[in-house]
Amino acid sequence: MAGNTGAPLLLRLVAASVSVAEKAGTIVRSVFDSGELGVVEKDGKNDLQTQADRSAQECIVQSLSRQFPKVTIIGEEEPTDETVDESHLVTGLSEEVLKAVCPQDLQSVKDEDVVVWVDPLDGTKEYTQGFLDHVTVLIGVAVKGKAVAGVINQPYYNYKAGPGATLGRTMWGIVGLGAFGVERLVPPADKRIVTTTRSHSNKLVTDSIEAMQPDEVLRVGGAGHKVLLVIEGKAHAYVFATPGCKKWDTCAPEAILHALGGKLTDIHGNALQYHKDVKHPNTGGVLATYSDHDWYLSRMPESVKEAVKP
Repeated sequence: MAGNTGAPLLLRLVAASVSVAEKAGTIVRSVFDSGELGVVEKDGKNDLQTQADRSAQECIVQSLSRQFPKVTIIGEEEPTDETVDESHLVTGLSEEVLKAVCPQDLQSVKDEDVVVWVDPLDGTKEYTQGFLDHVTVLIGVAVKGKAVAGVINQPYYNYKAGPGATLGRTMWGIVGLGAFGVERLVPPADKRIVTTTRSHSNKLVTDSIEAMQPDEVLRVGGAGHKVLLVIEGKAHAYVFATPGCKKWDTCAPEAILHALGGKLTDIHGNALQYHKDVKHPNTGGVLATYSDHDWYLSRMPESVKEAVKP
């Protein structure tokens, strides 16, 4: 039930997003298990869409828009003319979220102040190639252009743990409250680990990574997955000095990272904007860290900053 209408809009929206993200994660797994991925190329071989992308987006966008009809929702995938599959719709709200105390500055948020950014399946190429731990479902909530809340479902978390292991997890966070379902861990102190793109590299990306003098580079898929590596201490920074990332890739991860005290900006140190009329590409690239953000900004080559402008 969608009850507790007395709760602040932001809490109800995050509570609904947690329930919806869990359902979307189930859809992602069921499509993969069916073997009928329905892959199409949107803009070349590195920009794919599957039936899981389409069905998960329908689940998220339709479920949220029915509960919050005045809120702007922007999804990665183009809407289809297909009849809505009612079995994909979710009306429940997470009781865990509803029990939380909404931060004071977000208690009176109005529908028109909110934009929800949806990536129904972040890491689609990796999904089609079987790198399943790279895959996430991302629902980010922005208020007046600022990422303030996020929900990340990792459908295949624990998928290598063997029979009996609980498959999948859902994390959520609100700036000023904290993050739940994920634990902040400190990365190794004796080496520097940087994570970056697996399939969208170029000379700008390579030059910026080299400038950070890393001892190890983790080249993986999915912006959500890369920010989780930073949060969970498997990487010190996520560096992506090229415009390939979009607002729906970064809104949810940024909010959760910020809720835990980390930082995500473009490569110039500018805050990303998430209002409804903003251009979707993050043209200034992405830099995410848990600490020493200014040091990573200072290492960014001038030649890269000249080429990658917001």
